[in-house]
Amino acid sequence: MILAIESSCDESGVALFDPAKGIVGEWVNTQIALHSEYGGVVPDLASREHLRNFPELLKLLPKDFSPGNIDCTAVTRGPGLAGCLALGIALAKALALVWRKPLIGVNHLRGHLFSPFIALHAEAPMKFDETFAKLLPHLGLIVSGGNTLLVELSKDGQVTVLAQTVDDAAGEAFDKGAKLLGMPYPGGALIEKNAVGGDRSRFDFPKGISEKADPRLSFSGLKTSLRYKLEKLSDNELAEALPDICASYQDAIIAQLLAKTKTQLNNQRFASIGLSGGVANNQALRVAFTDLAQRRRLPLFVAEPKHSGDNAGMMAFAAFADKSLPPPSMNNWDLGFAPSLTVDEV
Repeated sequence: MILAIESSCDESGVALFDPAKGIVGEWVNTQIALHSEYGGVVPDLASREHLRNFPELLKLLPKDFSPGNIDCTAVTRGPGLAGCLALGIALAKALALVWRKPLIGVNHLRGHLFSPFIALHAEAPMKFDETFAKLLPHLGLIVSGGNTLLVELSKDGQVTVLAQTVDDAAGEAFDKGAKLLGMPYPGGALIEKNAVGGDRSRFDFPKGISEKADPRLSFSGLKTSLRYKLEKLSDNELAEALPDICASYQDAIIAQLLAKTKTQLNNQRFASIGLSGGVANNQALRVAFTDLAQRRRLPLFVAEPKHSGDNAGMMAFAAFADKSLPPPSMNNWDLGFAPSLTVDEV
């Protein structure tokens, strides 16, 4: 049994994972309402809220919960906001010390990478290792507010970055675009909502680096293009064109993600495709990747909505599924936070 703590940004998360059953409990407290007033996450406020939230979350553990049933505590060690990571690690260390249990640090990005397979494990926990092995090598797209990465998970469990953004992340492009359109933070879901029924071909937005062989993604030019177009529209023209603008802007983001994924599928053979991170909740993106997977005759695994954002459930699962991790240790008290941790580091 693994108890996991997640505090990389503005979500406070606690989860319990049983390898024989799956996730048996998960609780999260979000700070979106607090930070929306400022148009983005304020690190000091996020840290303060973690101090307030975690004691309340721990009270939600099942009444029959016993520390004696825990085999280890897992905690996000990076990447993320330094102060937030430090608080989560301090809590995990305290619980491990009091309960006399080993401690393990987990990479937040690898939590996202493995999150699409949580449901697969839940279907047949005792056969998961055998089933999962047949899905490797795996091509995973991690797409969120802070990261946009295409990575390979090899048969031996090694993670290799194949493509990544050189500036804004896709989720960041959604939120910044929404801000330019006068929408509140976080605005990505509002662009998706307003895009329904819009003409995605009406406005021509740049779709990143066009060279197919270039693995880099870029979204900063898209945001700039939107700003220039908005400067030419009156308030009435903007109101009339809003669905088309949102549909065209969203399509430019998805088209780039799709193009770079196709390039990697053309470069080497994969046994499966995965989609994770907060932007994975975008329905148009899901439809596009479902179509891609069907055309390539590859199984597609998409993180469930509750596991696409920051959550402790995926961290507990990664502590179980990521075979590259060192074993939990009773002497891991020097575990520190790593705000700039990359996905290919454990």
